[in-house]
Amino acid sequence: MTTSDVESLSDAAYLATHAGTPNVASRLNWLRAGVLGANDGIVSTAGLVVGVAGATRAASLIFTAGLAGLVAGTVSMALGEYVSVSTQRDTQQVLGIDPEGLSNPWQAAMSSGISFTLGALVPLIAILMPTPDMRVPVTFLAVLVALVLTGTVSAILGGARKRRAVVRVVLGGAVAMLVTYGVGQLVGPSL
Repeated sequence: MTTSDVESLSDAAYLATHAGTPNVASRLNWLRAGVLGANDGIVSTAGLVVGVAGATRAASLIFTAGLAGLVAGTVSMALGEYVSVSTQRDTQQVLGIDPEGLSNPWQAAMSSGISFTLGALVPLIAILMPTPDMRVPVTFLAVLVALVLTGTVSAILGGARKRRAVVRVVLGGAVAMLVTYGVGQLVGPSL
C-alpha cells in the first residue's frame, strides 16, 4: 500500500462517510497509521527474513535479523508517526482548527507501532515454523494471505475497489520478497 493509498483512505472516503462526526481527525489518524503500519510490518519484515533465508539456512541468524527488523521497524514507525502528526497538529493549530479536531500524535504513534509489530509477526513466525526447505515458500504464502487481508480491510474502510487495492498490495509484497531473496542468494554464498 502506498502513502497515497493511505491518504486517499483517510481523507476522501472517510470524511465523505463521517462528515460532521466528532473526532474525525482522531479516527483518521489512528486508521491511517494502523493500516500503513501493518502493511509495512508485513512487507519489510518478510523482505528481511526471506532475504536472509536466501543467504543462510541457520534459523538463529534468520530469527535474529527478523527480530532486529521488527524492533527497529516498530520504533521507526512509531517515532515517524509521532513526528509527522506533531508537525501536522502544529499546522492545524496555526490554521485555527477546532481543538477537538486536532490530530493526536501519541495515538498515531501507538497505532502505527502496534500494527507494525503485529504485521511483522506474520513473516517472522512463518519463516521459523517449517523445515529449512519449506521456509521461503511457506513465508511467501503466509505473507500473500496477510496482504490480501490488509488490502481488503483498507479497501473496505476506504470505500475503494477491493480488487485494485488487493492486487497493488500483493504485487508490491511479492516483488519485495523476490528481490530480497535474490539478493540473499547472490550474496550469501560469497560470505
